[in-house]
Amino acid sequence: MKKFILVSTLVLWTSLTFAAELKPHKVGSRDKCPVCGMFVAKYPDFAAQIQFRDGSTFHFDGAKDMFKYYLNLSRYAPGKKPGDIAAVFVTNYYDLTLVDGLPAYYVMGSDVYGPMGRELIPFTKESEARDFMKDHKGKSIIRFSDVTSAVLKSLD
Repeated sequence: MKKFILVSTLVLWTSLTFAAELKPHKVGSRDKCPVCGMFVAKYPDFAAQIQFRDGSTFHFDGAKDMFKYYLNLSRYAPGKKPGDIAAVFVTNYYDLTLVDGLPAYYVMGSDVYGPMGRELIPFTKESEARDFMKDHKGKSIIRFSDVTSAVLKSLD
C-alpha cells in the first residue's frame, strides 16, 4: 500500500507540474462532499477540492474527506486514477485561502476540529504548521505522501 501511495503521489506530482495555471473553483451552494454528503459551502474554512483533467471538480468539507476520496478513487470515482487529477486544493488554516494541497503541511491531532471531527489542518508554510502545533496541542506534521488509510482511521 505504501508503494502504491508513493507511486500515485509521484504520478500526481508530475501531472500537477503542468497544471500550475489552474485555480480553485468557487464552491456552489449545492456542492456536496462525495464522501460524507455534507454541503461544502457551509464549511468554507475547511474546504478542499480535487480537479480532474476532464474538467470535473469535487468539493470536500475538509482535507480528511478529500484524502479518503483520493486514497479510494476506485470507490468514489470509478475509472479515474491519480494521473487523471489536474489539481488538489486545501484551505490554508491561517489565511483561509485555497492553496496547492501537494506541498502543504498537515497538522494531526490538534484541538481544532473540522465539520467531521478530528481533521488534518493544512498550512502552506512549515513554520505556521509548527506554531499551530504548539498553540493547539498538535501531535505531528505530515506531508501529502504521508497520508495513508491508517492515518485517516486514527482521525475517525
